[in-house]
Amino acid sequence: MQSVLNRPTHPGTSHREPVFNVPGAVAVMALGLVAIHAIRVLLLSQDADIEILTYFAFIPARYTLPDSMFYLPGGIGPKVWTVVSYALLHANWMHLIVNLVWLLAFGTPVARRFGSTRFWLFCAVTAAAGAGAHYLANRDAIAPLIGASAAISGTMAAAVRFAFGPGGALSGYRTIFADHQPAGTLRENFSDKRVLIFVGAWFAFNLLFAVGVSLPGTEDAEVAWQAHIGGFVAGLLLFPLFDPVGRRRMA
Repeated sequence: MQSVLNRPTHPGTSHREPVFNVPGAVAVMALGLVAIHAIRVLLLSQDADIEILTYFAFIPARYTLPDSMFYLPGGIGPKVWTVVSYALLHANWMHLIVNLVWLLAFGTPVARRFGSTRFWLFCAVTAAAGAGAHYLANRDAIAPLIGASAAISGTMAAAVRFAFGPGGALSGYRTIFADHQPAGTLRENFSDKRVLIFVGAWFAFNLLFAVGVSLPGTEDAEVAWQAHIGGFVAGLLLFPLFDPVGRRRMA
């Protein structure tokens, strides 16, 4: 069987894909997020759900304030896994739906390129980077951080690294294997005005949260925009560590 990465592609070659051709890794992730939220909403009592948050949400104060000041169960364990597990929890259905839309849009090309294992590891790493950025800005915060936004921001950044390049999904001439075209270096990426516009618009959109603008489903909660930025920056910088395709060869 010939690898799709070795098949010839030609500028101008169009490739029609099914509208709902979602990679298995993205489908599993999306279904898992829905199942977790449904269990919390439909099966758990309010007290039980709060206990879930104390064990699996990311709470910065857990790392900075002494245990005598407030009680959080679990000991050392939650200090380890909550840097990732928080991404599996959502505030409400609208919060989840918004994240699923962005996951399907940007996670799909990245998962096709990375494969399932690399994709899930990438999401875990960018989620942890988001938690780290949130912690640096909110060291003593007791309010829990939840949501997959940081990991999804990482997939947005990863897509930037290859989607605008020659033959990429967002290039002027999408080739038959658009999601497997060799990526450019970060310097080459940022020499493309389309990348600059996308990244600039992304940061501007997230900075709106810093001045108090909210989205549907987030009116009663503070949007952790620092976590978004942490995930996005990590996605940009760490992309080559996960990319199995390689870089473009410059003529």
